[in-house]
Amino acid sequence: MMSDWEVALIIVLVIGVIASNLAVLKYSAKFKMPQFGKPKPKPKKNTDSEDNSANGPT
Repeated sequence: MMSDWEVALIIVLVIGVIASNLAVLKYSAKFKMPQFGKPKPKPKKNTDSEDNSANGPT
């Protein structure tokens, strides 16, 4: 069976993991996340290089 100090160590570790997860969650709440419902208009890409590579080497 586990001794008292081993049980206390496991409890302290679990509380530490929970506290650190809450700290990271609070820190990450400051950042702006992109909205999934509103797609951003994408800029047009230059497709000339893609068209030339599709024809193979010259």
